[in-house]
Amino acid sequence: MISKDEARLNRHFHRMEAQLPSWIARPIRWLRVPSSRWIRVPVGLFLIVGGLLSVLPLLGLWMLPLGLLLLAEDLPFLRRPMLRSLLWVERRWLRWRRSRRRR
Repeated sequence: MISKDEARLNRHFHRMEAQLPSWIARPIRWLRVPSSRWIRVPVGLFLIVGGLLSVLPLLGLWMLPLGLLLLAEDLPFLRRPMLRSLLWVERRWLRWRRSRRRR
C-alpha cells in the first residue's frame, strides 16, 4: 500500500518529468522504477556528494536536491521534507513567473 506522502511525491515527479526535456526525463523515469533501486541509491548518494562539492567545475548545487529526491523514493523519512521543499520551490517559481508576466 502506498502512503499519502509517497503518492504526493509521485505526482510531483510525474509533473516534473512532463516539463523536462525527454533526454533528461527518460533516465529519471527509469531510475524511479522499483527494480532500479540498486542503481538509484548509489546515484542519489553520488549526486548529493557532487552537490556538496559544488565549487568544482561541472558539479553544482543542482545535484543536491536531485540526489535527495532520488533517495526519498526509498527512504520514507525523507519524503515529507522533500515534499515541503518541492511545494516551496513550486510556489516561488509560480510567483516569479507571474511577476515576469506583469512586466
